[in-house]
Amino acid sequence: MIQVNVHEAKTHFSRLLMRVSAGEQVVIAKAGKPVARLLPWREVTEDRIPGLDRGLLVIPEDFDEPLPSHIAKAFES
Repeated sequence: MIQVNVHEAKTHFSRLLMRVSAGEQVVIAKAGKPVARLLPWREVTEDRIPGLDRGLLVIPEDFDEPLPSHIAKAFES
């Protein structure tokens, strides 16, 4: 892992991307303090499990009822 300052990162961004695409990590620092990290891109390969969050969201029976008049008026103005 290498650390470069913001100016160097802006000046040599294409070179840094080449290093990152080869698997290296680059830390970008401002005044010597790390603020960001460039990492190689990797696709997320986790399979989605349907129904995993079932029961976490409850839609009330009156969901599609008209809003109370004082709230509806607030949207109209």
